[in-house]
Order: sequence, then C-alpha cells, then structure tokens
Amino acid sequence: MNDPLRMQIQYYQPGYFIIGGITSQIISLSDSVSFQEHPNRNLDLDSFIILKNYQHVLSFAFAVKEINENPKILPNFTLGLHIYDSHFDAKIIYEHTLNLLFSQNRTVLNYICNFWNNPVAIIGGLDSEVSFHVASILGVYKIPQVTCCVYAPVVNDRIQRSTLYCMVPDEEHQYTGIVKLLLHFQWKWVGIIVKGDDKGETFVQTLELMFSQNGICTAFIKRMPMQSDMHNMLILFDTFLTVASFLANASVNVCVINAETHMMLSFQTLLNVAESNGAMPINMVWVMTVHWDFSLEPYFTAMNIQTFHGALSFAIHSSDVQGFTNFLQILNPYSDGDGFIRVFWEQAFKCVFPDANMSKETKEICTGKEKLESLPAPFFEMSMISQSYSIYSAVYAVAYALHAMYLLKSKHGAMIRGNRLKPFKPQNFQLHPFLKSISFNQSAGNKLLNEKGQLITAFDIINWVTFPNKSFLRVKVGEMDAQVPPGQQFSINETIITWPRKFNQVVPLALCNDHCYPGYSKRKKEGQPFCCFDCVPCPEGKISSQHGMDDCFKCPDDQYPNKERNQCLPKHITFLSYDESLGISLALLALAPSATTALVLGIFIKHRNTPIVKANNRNLTYTLLISLLLCFLCSLLFIGHPQLLTCHLRQTAFGVIFSVVVSSVLAKTFTVVLAFMATKPGSKMRKWVGKTFSTSVILSCSSIQAGICLVWLCTDPPFPDLDMHSLAEEIIVECNEGSSNMFCYLLGYMGFLAFICFIVAFFARKLPDTFNEAKFITFSMLVFCSVWLSFVPAYLSTKGKYMVAVEIFSILASSAGILGFIFCPKCYIIILRPELNSKKHLKLKTN
Repeated sequence: MNDPLRMQIQYYQPGYFIIGGITSQIISLSDSVSFQEHPNRNLDLDSFIILKNYQHVLSFAFAVKEINENPKILPNFTLGLHIYDSHFDAKIIYEHTLNLLFSQNRTVLNYICNFWNNPVAIIGGLDSEVSFHVASILGVYKIPQVTCCVYAPVVNDRIQRSTLYCMVPDEEHQYTGIVKLLLHFQWKWVGIIVKGDDKGETFVQTLELMFSQNGICTAFIKRMPMQSDMHNMLILFDTFLTVASFLANASVNVCVINAETHMMLSFQTLLNVAESNGAMPINMVWVMTVHWDFSLEPYFTAMNIQTFHGALSFAIHSSDVQGFTNFLQILNPYSDGDGFIRVFWEQAFKCVFPDANMSKETKEICTGKEKLESLPAPFFEMSMISQSYSIYSAVYAVAYALHAMYLLKSKHGAMIRGNRLKPFKPQNFQLHPFLKSISFNQSAGNKLLNEKGQLITAFDIINWVTFPNKSFLRVKVGEMDAQVPPGQQFSINETIITWPRKFNQVVPLALCNDHCYPGYSKRKKEGQPFCCFDCVPCPEGKISSQHGMDDCFKCPDDQYPNKERNQCLPKHITFLSYDESLGISLALLALAPSATTALVLGIFIKHRNTPIVKANNRNLTYTLLISLLLCFLCSLLFIGHPQLLTCHLRQTAFGVIFSVVVSSVLAKTFTVVLAFMATKPGSKMRKWVGKTFSTSVILSCSSIQAGICLVWLCTDPPFPDLDMHSLAEEIIVECNEGSSNMFCYLLGYMGFLAFICFIVAFFARKLPDTFNEAKFITFSMLVFCSVWLSFVPAYLSTKGKYMVAVEIFSILASSAGILGFIFCPKCYIIILRPELNSKKHLKLKTN
C-alpha cells in the first residue's frame, strides 16, 4: 500500500476525543482486476454522489456540535470527528479505515504519529458489506465500531463480534414486521426484489422460510445487478429492460424490496430506464425495508416518483431533532474541514466553484448562497431522515460512554506530580464495557443498547405519498415494537393509508387467484405453489360461510345448509301430526275401519243365534272382531307428538293386539281342521273341539308376545327422541325404539304366527265346510303376510313421519285384509242373503 488513492475526500474537525466515521455517499466505478496486468492505481475511473446521503455526514457533525455545546456531557472536553467515504469499494474501505487508525495521508500500518488524533471509536458503515470490511480491521485493534446497518454484518470471529455495536434494532424484528404486515392485509402472493449477491440471498432465504410458515407464497424473485455488473452498460441496460417488462406485466400487486443502498440505486435506474423507453407503468404496492428513502441522483432528475405513490416502508423509530434544519441553513460550502460539501454542492446545484479544475463553459459558478431547501426532497431533505438519525444517535452513544468512563476515572483518578491529575485519555478497548451498558437521553429521546449491542427501539411503518412536483410526505401508519407483549407488537391504522391510484383507495388484493366465495372451498392446483388453488363447491351437507376458506364444514346438528351452501338454516321440527293432511288422512283411515269393525261386531251380536255365527265358535269370532277393532284404534297412538307413554304403548300394544288377532285366526283355522276330523267315526278329536281349546291357543300365543314386550319395556324401552341426522332440513321428533332387536323379535314372532296360520289354512282350504271359512282365512293370511313383508323394506327406506305412516298403513291394511276376507262374506249372507243363514241350508251343504 505504497500509493494513496487519488480521491481522499474527508471531513476533519479537531477535538480532544476524535470519533471516526465511514459514510457511503460517493459511488466509484473502477476497473475490475484481471490479474493479467498491473492494477490501475487510479481506481476512481468515474464517480458520483448519492446526494441525500450527504445528510449522514451532516447529522454526524450536528451531533458533535450539540454535544460540545452541552455542559452536561464531557465537560471541559471537546469532541472532534474524522470521516472518510467508503466509495462502496472494499479496497477503498480498507484504505480509509487504516487512515483513520494511523492518521496518515500515506498509510503506514501500526505507526501512530500522533496519539491524540487516534479515534476512540468509529461509526460505520451504512450497509452490512461496508460494516464487515470495517469490522475486519477494527476487531484486530479492539476499537469499538458502532454500525447503523439493519442487516448485521456476518462476522464469525469472536473478537470482531465483541467490538461491534448496532444503533438499529435486531433485523429479526423487521422480518417479523414484514410478515405481520402482509398477513394483516391478507397478502399471500407477493414478489421479492433483492440485490444479486450474498446479502440478497440471505434476505430471500430468511423471508421465504417465514413466508412458508405463515401461508405466504413468493410469486417471483428478481435480483438486481451488482456494482461489478455496471461496467458492461449494454448488458446492464438489457437486463433492466427485461426486468421492467416483467414487472409491468406481472399479475402481482405487492412486492417486497430489500432497500439496501446499491439495490435501491439499481432499482431506481431500472425505473428510469423503463420510463425513458416507454414501457408500461409498473403499478404495485412496494413494501420497503428499513432505510428506504428517495435518493434521486443527477442522472435521474427526470424520473417520475409517482411509481412509489402509496408505498409502505419500515423505518427506525425516531423523533424530530430540534435545530437540525437551522444547522443546514447556515452551511458554508467554503468550509475547510468539510471535504464533502463542495462535491455535493456542485452536483446538487449543477455548478462549479471558481477554483475547480473543471470546464466552466457548460456550468454556472457556485456562489455559496444557494439554498438547500430549494432542492427537491428526493435529492435532499431538510429534516433528519431515518438513517441519519441512527448516525446521530451513534455519536451520542459514544459520547455518553466516554462521559460514563470519565466520571469513573475522575472518582478514582491517580495523582501525579503533586496536585496534578493524569490526563484522561483512555485506551480504545476500555470503552467497551461502557458501550455495552449505556443508556442515554439525547435531545430526541431515550436510547438503550441491549446485551447484544443492539438498539432497543421500535420500527415505524411509513406510508409514502408522492406528488407530481417531486415532493412527498411520510405518513406514519403503524408500528412494530418487539418490546411489548406478543399480541400487541404489531399495530397499523389502515384508514389513513394512501394506496396507489390504480386501486382507487381500496386495499389491494395480493392472491394467486381471487378468494373463493362462500359456498366454495380451496383445492390445490397440481404443480403450483400452495397459494394457488381452484374453487370447488362444498359437498352435500357442508358449507363455507366466508371468503377463501380452506375447507367446508358441517352445520350444527340443529341446522342445515341452504341451497347456496354458504349459510346454515334452522331445521324444522317435524312429526306426524293431526294438524297436517297426512295425519288427518291416516286418522280418518283408522276410524273408518274401526267403525266398520264395530258395525260388524254389532251385526254378529244381533244375529248371534243364527247358524252362520254359531258355526265357528261365536266367542272366538267376538274376540277376533274386538282385537281387530283395537288394532285399528292402536294406529292412532302413532299420530301426534311422541310422549313417553305413547312411545311405550305404540309397538307393545300393536304387537300384543296383533298377536291376539293372528292367534284368533289360527284358533279358527284349527277349529275347522278339528271339526272335520271329529266328524269321522271313532275319532278321538271330539274332546279337542270346544271353547277350551280355542281359548288356550289364543292365551298361549298371545302370552309369548306379551312376554317379549314385557322384557323389552324392562330392559331397553322405547323413548321420545330427536333425530337430527336422518333428514337434511328437519329434526324428527320420534319414538326411539330403544332395543331394535326386541322390535325385530316382536315382528318376527308375529310373522311366525301368521305363517303357521297361513300354512294350516292353505292345507285346510278344500275341507268340506259349511261356509268355507278356511279358504277365506287363507286369503286373509296371504294379504297379511304380503303387507308385512312389504313393510320391512318400505319402513327401512323412509325417514321421519313417513316411516310412521308406513307402519300405520301396514297395520290398517293387514287388519282390513283380515276383516274383509273373513267377515265380508258372512255379513253378505246375514244381511243380503238371510235365506242361506239357516239350518236347512247348513244340512244341505253338509250332505
């Protein structure tokens, strides 16, 4: 390192304590080293200034001025400053850092000409790459470095980490804030733009991991060219056109940008190229990271900043700094100590100073009376911006650490040469314990460093409102504060946000496809990110009541989905009631045969002494008619609101009464058979013919059914119940059968009796009988068995009140079949053909 660099712009102000600084405002484009020839010593082939970054130098100087004027901080001592620029070039960063340490125009390592000019700490840099290069040197000498970059430099060495302090919050909080901001507005389909280097890749990997954990998808990732790519301007121009065309046509409304200095320079170049070539306007909501700011350079004076209208960015929480604007208004461009101001002045006001080695034909002469407030805000602002505020706070942090050390040394100071105190000039490494535990209150507010050497403060969320005259407003709309309880860390007032004009003040949608409407749910698209999906209708029985639901859900048991499947409606309570036509019809249908049965019974009682009534056991006939009457009437138990008593009686009464009916028919059948067999000479069957046998058949057969019903009622009886699932839109009030097996036993036994009766009657149908009763019993049992065999599938295939109606109809039909086939022929003879109801006719038939 025998030859100094050509451009050694610096800002030097003497003082008892010197605070060094590395800022980043001059961009130098230098030749790349090919290692095939001796490197060009004139590294600064071309350079220009990021005008707004000059404020970083001024905030440094203003903090030093305030501290020197404050008698409460370092009394009797003055602060000085010594600032170099990084030129965004590693070679120059190393050169200038060494110059700060050894105070030489010609860098001589480890040679200190003047101990008093050695900086106590160095503030820099403004991005992680510059900070890393500075830290690699300062860590060796244990000199404190206070950095103002949000993304901490990757320093693996323990010594480097122990000398580094960050005047910004932990970068993890910013990542969390970005995710919370996207989730707040339900932005699930976003793009990412970063610089194409390791820092950009780290940003992408960290953010994509958090995106995937929170259901956010990355629509695209675009990487801006690095500084080394700027040498080939043709390729760079084509790259910018390609990216601009992609962004203009992308179906993405939100894009996250890592607002690193070079990245923002490249991005603004891209927008300038797009606009100058008539590309389509790029309309998105830009979400910028910390330190984003408009920084238009002389090359971009014509750029329309309306592209950033409605953008959102994060900023380190800061307060207004009183007196800073006045400080800017009295700047003197002819200052000897500030080597930056003249370069800034010439580029900002497009003029040259009379003593400058530049052509004066095309530029005006700088008078020094130009006003900074006349510059457009994208070039320079009169209020302190976020990153300048971090530098301002960093100077105060070093000053308060020195003050704390001074107070300690003064209390325990060593006396030499009589009453004279040893001069207070600490070694650099002695400042570390005080920086690690420092808390201070500068003119703008409280500051505190945590155990990691990071600033404890919040991030503000800023909404950018731009105007056609290149002016803009920063509107604070929210905050991300990691110090508060978890549920309160993120807050935002979306009512005061100004959105890009494209969205007409409506919160933009950022989805791979539109929300699924209520009644639909998401179904993932094959081969697409999980944020991309198809909308499919909810299946039968399920609904979705909100937009964008991942799945449909069932309604509560007492509700059912509407036709659109987007709402649950209350189910109707239903049962077979006397108030509806079906219930009334079945009731009338039960009463009519009941009256008919009663009429038949009356006819038989009135003609009880006639041969046709006496022929087949008169008492047995009365029993059958009474039980049929009860059968018709028991069907009324099935109509009406189910109650505990009616539930107990429904099936048991039906089962027992029907068993009596079938038993009576069976007894009649046996009576026919036994009567025929008893007429044979010497037959022993005579003793079986009579009332005792018939009564025994009825009692024994009915008792078994009664026993089944009794066991049923004692073990698992029927009870009133609500069936909410059988019908989609109705709640069925029913009698739960309790034990379904017992109900099957009841029907099975009744069917068994009917089958036995049918078989016996079938074989006895041709026996000589006066009125051929066996044939009529056969037909009645055939109807009975047909009805109940049909009942089983019909009963199982219906639900609700229709299931009850099927059973009622089966009871009425089977009872009517027995009544009709057995008693209609006899009534016909009794009423219409009384001449046949005589002993003469009976003997004639017998013979």
